[in-house]
Amino acid sequence: MSKKEALDKAFEEAAHRASNTSIALPQDIQLLLYAYYKKGNQENTILNAGNIKENDLRSAFKYNALIQLKGLSTKEAKKEYIKLVDKYIPS
Repeated sequence: MSKKEALDKAFEEAAHRASNTSIALPQDIQLLLYAYYKKGNQENTILNAGNIKENDLRSAFKYNALIQLKGLSTKEAKKEYIKLVDKYIPS
């Protein structure tokens, strides 16, 4: 198995754990997980603030989390996502 395949498999396993957990994570960790997952799945995540409706605080926070990852590679986003899941969601 290549390094890329191993990373992709670990990323998918982490995503499965994260989506099936009953652990209530703090909102800042949830936002980080969202942003790393999104960035890990899309090389060129399109950021468009125009999609945020007035008083849509949740979308604004998601947008801000993605902005903070600007310049991060897909590979690095996957690694960071796996680290966060390992830290907050025991297997």
